[in-house]
Amino acid sequence: MRSACALSFILLMAASTARAQPTNEQLAARCAELGAIFDKYGTRRSEGSGGPDMIRLGAGIDCQKGRYAQGIKALEDLLNRNRISYPPAQY
Repeated sequence: MRSACALSFILLMAASTARAQPTNEQLAARCAELGAIFDKYGTRRSEGSGGPDMIRLGAGIDCQKGRYAQGIKALEDLLNRNRISYPPAQY
């Protein structure tokens, strides 16, 4: 009886852990979502704005190369620094 309960607990924990891990498609979509928000609201379009944002460019490269965690973190930091709100992750 005791081993059945332990096995049930282990299976339950494994199932909840498996659901907590987002897929690469979800992470790629999150990168694209955050990048689009910054591109829409965070880009300076005035004369003499200083050129492209290097952090944004680096985050885009990270996302393209599959380094989603780094890209998402950089984009979230960039959006927070510029006081641009963004939706929470849906995964």
